[in-house]
Amino acid sequence: MKTVLIVEDDLVNARVFSKILTKRGGLAVKHTEDVDEVMAIARRGEADVVLMDVSLAHSMYQGKPMDGIKITQLLKADPNTASLPVILVTAHAMEGDRENFLHESGADGYISKPVIDHQEFVDQIKSAMGE
Repeated sequence: MKTVLIVEDDLVNARVFSKILTKRGGLAVKHTEDVDEVMAIARRGEADVVLMDVSLAHSMYQGKPMDGIKITQLLKADPNTASLPVILVTAHAMEGDRENFLHESGADGYISKPVIDHQEFVDQIKSAMGE
């Protein structure tokens, strides 16, 4: 079974995503906003795709505040995790944000919140995993 790592600081969003992915997508889910844990899960190959919230309010790494863009850059810069698909998820969906966020982070995809079409959400995530 494929596993989605949800990196999200809003527990309601994390629960909603988790329920959609397990019930509709038949996927396993892990959730954390702890950057050390994100990196460890990715390096151990325990996730097939990462759903990365862009605006993480509480995430720290090596003493510095980290948002989803910076964490994605870390994952993409590490040869052990560079091929792991990362999909940015954000409520900050202004004109041009999608392209800027994708370019800046090196992420593989972008989904705006709120997620309205649950099947499309699942399809985008499965597509990023090559399914």
